[in-house]
Amino acid sequence: MSATPLLNQTVDNHAGKLSSSKPEAFRSMLQSADLEFIMEAHNGLSARICEETGFKGIWASGLSISAALGVRDSNEASWTQVLEVLEFMNDATSIPILVDGDTGHGNFNNMRRFVRKLEQRGIAGVCIEDKLFPKTNSFLGSNQPLADIDEFCGKLKAGKDSQTNDDFSIIARIEALISGWGMDEALKRADAYHKAGADALLIHSKISAPDEILKFCKEWANRCPIVIVPTMYYATPMDRFRAENVSLVIWANHNMRIAIQAMRDVSQQIFEEESLVNVEGLLPTVKDVFALVGNAELADAENRYLPSTSRKIKSVVLAASRGSAFGELTKDKPKSMLDVRGQPLLRRLVQTINETGLNDITVVRGYKKEAIDLPSITYIDNDRYAETRSVGSLACAIDKLEGECIVSYGDILFRPHVLNGLLDRSEDVVIAVDAQRQEDKEGKAELVRCSKPYDGDYFDDEVVSLVEFADAPDDNINGEFIGLLKLSEIGAAAMQKTLREMQADGSIDGALLSQLLERMRADGNQIIVSYVTGDWLDLDTAFDLAQARNVM
Repeated sequence: MSATPLLNQTVDNHAGKLSSSKPEAFRSMLQSADLEFIMEAHNGLSARICEETGFKGIWASGLSISAALGVRDSNEASWTQVLEVLEFMNDATSIPILVDGDTGHGNFNNMRRFVRKLEQRGIAGVCIEDKLFPKTNSFLGSNQPLADIDEFCGKLKAGKDSQTNDDFSIIARIEALISGWGMDEALKRADAYHKAGADALLIHSKISAPDEILKFCKEWANRCPIVIVPTMYYATPMDRFRAENVSLVIWANHNMRIAIQAMRDVSQQIFEEESLVNVEGLLPTVKDVFALVGNAELADAENRYLPSTSRKIKSVVLAASRGSAFGELTKDKPKSMLDVRGQPLLRRLVQTINETGLNDITVVRGYKKEAIDLPSITYIDNDRYAETRSVGSLACAIDKLEGECIVSYGDILFRPHVLNGLLDRSEDVVIAVDAQRQEDKEGKAELVRCSKPYDGDYFDDEVVSLVEFADAPDDNINGEFIGLLKLSEIGAAAMQKTLREMQADGSIDGALLSQLLERMRADGNQIIVSYVTGDWLDLDTAFDLAQARNVM
């Protein structure tokens, strides 16, 4: 489940047009006959992950928000700073948010203003605790002082009187058990807060067994909805709370805690290794980040509202071969349609090309061509795929080699930055070469010698050119051509010329791209090298496919 609010929805939140839907949805959860669950979040990104996961609501944890801001959970973050975080969280999601309101950030007057400001931001409800301002986290120390019952009831009444949306919820959090004041005090306070207008009660405990919570629920007898936070008694089956008519469970701080551990682990590894090589494959891709924050919606908006300034660059993808090394896997479909983490290889390749802003894509297909039917793509068929190789397929699309264009093998995957590196170059013919060359795969790797080896110097702007393609690996090899190149208008015309010459002399059928490029170089065309260091895969074997499913 994933929901990405549109910009117009975000604007409407501030205008109050959507402010009623989220409070209504949360109130329905509180009053549901089923046990409901909400998940902790502390910023817009974590809130969106909660929604993407499938949770119906979000707990905006005071502890987690404070920690994310680098301060203690003792009202060190002002209520206006908390509001700013909540605004981002609400704009990023379409599900209701229940706010950890601490003690209401002051007396009844602060509570009134806080409620009004929460409503203005489309927040569904607030939970306030019966402790003294400034609050102290419940898990710090013991026998913490509690607010006067009458004073806290006045604060609840002030909040309810201030809300403009009848569905906005105010939940009273009872700290009597966790502060050592006993069950009788907890029930006494529960009755008073209920009569003062609280929409639900949160009963808290820090012992590892659920006994206190279950006893309270039994004594309370479902007079109003009960909310619990099983951080300490986490091993208790949820059915025990269902049996006592608990309405809502809050998973209170787990996204923040796991984020801390994950950041520590990756920071330590990078620090010790001084490298990203063993880290990058473990992480969500930048593409995942872009998806979470709604880049697709922005791209659509740009198409609607901005004049077109993008370069019109064509892409030709060569996907005619079967991939006989895959055996039965390619009996009914070409290797370009093999599954890579839930999507055909070709779809992933096309998506990467699209991510760089290129949408004019032609795919040359051959073996089991009917199996290649992805949308928004132009298809050209190489019906002689069994007798030809990559250059024979490229010749089928010779008319597409006009203006700036990209040529790619159809059995490779790469990160967007690999293609962006080519697009940034102005030279006529630029090829992507992996400086971390692979071993020659039974003669399949297209190894190159270049005018200068890769040295990793970011500020080195010396142009590197192709010297020659190598017949076999040796110590003078500088890398491997990955099967991806970019042509300027002049470069495309030069490639068309060479293709027609090869058609005329009959050398085209068995030729690889490397042989085409070598012939262009021999005719006086400079072939420029754009070095990469990994972040790509070619899929020649079942082992390659397994690797792609693990890391791409």
